[in-house]
Amino acid sequence: MITNKKDSYSDLNFVSGESILIDKPLNWSSFKVIYELRKKAGIKKAGHAGTLDPKATGLLIICTGKKTKEITSFQDLTKTYTGTILLGKKTPSMDMETEVSEENPYDHITKEMINKSAAELTGLILQVPPMYSAIKLNGKTLYNLARKGKTVVREPREINVYEFKITDYTLPEIHFEISCSKGTYIRVLAHDLGDKLGCGAVLSSLRRTKIGEYHVDDALNIADLIQKVNAIPEVL
Repeated sequence: MITNKKDSYSDLNFVSGESILIDKPLNWSSFKVIYELRKKAGIKKAGHAGTLDPKATGLLIICTGKKTKEITSFQDLTKTYTGTILLGKKTPSMDMETEVSEENPYDHITKEMINKSAAELTGLILQVPPMYSAIKLNGKTLYNLARKGKTVVREPREINVYEFKITDYTLPEIHFEISCSKGTYIRVLAHDLGDKLGCGAVLSSLRRTKIGEYHVDDALNIADLIQKVNAIPEVL
């Protein structure tokens, strides 16, 4: 369990073991957060409970030392995301990381159509992982194959989308809040929503706001984390 709130993070012992809520910034990989913490705090054992893509922001749970044993329990918790989906476009990565490969009209799409399609992507569903992902197949990472223009068959995985709520609607952009099980790719949901609407769609922004009961409002940003690390004499 994580008992600390943002304003009460004090006397952190990274080497012995801590579970920390971090607000991951834009353009940082989850690994970079771990790398910087290891380097600045002088620790060897650290990991995170659930990857966020570099272009996503929000809650990342970092565990160090003996607390790394808790990572699995955090990974199993429900994740909540907010973000935006752009209608009328398709990209190979299903987000804005790759060039647009297809454009379609979207002016005929109504809010009712979007809500209906989002409802059809709620509950227990099968989801095919994207080619642009860190999943390994026969020892090869899928995104490395995708960057070479290769596509391989991926087995669908069962996920649970507890809620897919449309919070705002200004064509071609729609805002959403999604609560889901671990292993869910939000950009695949965006892509599948676009397919159901017949116009295509890509994920244009993403922020993870909650993991189980833990909220990003209680998280340290990177500057706060570095300040806490630098305040510990033994790591200077």
